[in-house]
Parts: sequence; structure tokens; C-alpha cells
Amino acid sequence: MNTIAEIQRTFKTKYTRKEFCIDKFGEKTIEIIGASFLANQASIFAEPNKQYIEAELEWYKSQSTNIKDLPLEKTPKAWKITANKKGEINSNYGKLIFNEVYHNQFDKVKTELEENPNSRRASMIYTRPSIWEEYKEDGKNDFICTNAVTYYIRDNKIYSIVQMRSNDVVFGYKNDYAWQYYVLKLLSHLLDYEIGDIVWQVQNLHIYEKHFKYLEN
Repeated sequence: MNTIAEIQRTFKTKYTRKEFCIDKFGEKTIEIIGASFLANQASIFAEPNKQYIEAELEWYKSQSTNIKDLPLEKTPKAWKITANKKGEINSNYGKLIFNEVYHNQFDKVKTELEENPNSRRASMIYTRPSIWEEYKEDGKNDFICTNAVTYYIRDNKIYSIVQMRSNDVVFGYKNDYAWQYYVLKLLSHLLDYEIGDIVWQVQNLHIYEKHFKYLEN
């Protein structure tokens, strides 16, 4: 199992070797394709923004799909780029797993693990085939980044395997980790098991040029 320290070293090595990609905005990025590691820290680069994380968690729990309801004085640029003119997005993760529109997936996983602790199908699926149309609906730019998360009971603990399409290693990981840890903690509490490891699997883990400063020492 790769560690966060190994992920950091890989990015720094790629930076030294100038292994850059150019994104759709013309900005340099560095990518790790098919990253997999033990997510046992709340951050990979830079400190978590606790105020933002708390606000995002509350917004996710509200299940609102409008960024205007994000309880912050200033909405982050990343969400503004993602939303349409009305402020609507697809990626309210709370709605995707708690709402009946998406089949009450949290409750179904909880029931599955209660009835079959050895289950291999306790999955919460965040994205869907229709995202190919919905990501650009009415001017949105929101192709859901998390594919699915699967939970396992082993050794009297609940483990989670997070599978992502795309993840920014600086801001994205910190905020997504906070959400995934919240869900795992809630599930563990309700089922009365200890919290196990989180394994993070990302098809494209990347860092933007504006954050290359974290690779320089």
C-alpha cells in the first residue's frame, strides 16, 4: 500500500523532471494516473481550511444543489466555475447518498452491512451514466469527481475504499477526505464498529501550477 509520503515524493520527482501536462485552461499540471494510497492524513499538501470544511459539510448535509446556500461570505471560485448561472450544481455529495432521488444509498449500505457483515456490495455510487448530459446542463461544468465508495466490515472495523475519477491533490483531497471521514465515522457509529482505514484510489490525481510551491522543498 502506497503512503501519502510516497505520493508527495512522486509529485516532487515529476516536478524536478518537468513532467508537465497542460489543462484546458492552458495551465501546467502534474498528474499521477491510477494513484492508490492509504488516506491516513487529512492533507497531502498544505493545512486544511477548517472553516471551509465545516461550511461544506453543513451544505452537503443540507442536500442543497445551489452554491448560494453554501454558508460562506464568499463562494469559492471553483464552485462558481462549476455552477450554471442560477448557481446550480450536481455534486452535493450529501444529496447523492442520503436522498431518495438517488435511492437512499447510505441507508441501503447500512442495512446491507447489518444483514451481511461480510458483504462486498456495500457501495454508494456517486456518479451515473446520465452525467454525460447533466454535467453541462444549462451551462454547468460539473462532471461528478467521485465515482463510488465501498465499505467493508473486517476485523471488527469498517473500512472504506474511495474511488475517484479526478482529484486535485491540494484543495480537492482535503475537502473530499473530510467528507469521506464524516460518512465513515457516521456509519461506524450507527453500526457500532471501530473506524478502519480509508484507501484512496484516483484515476487522475493532479496538482496545479499555482501550487507547485509545495513541491520545491
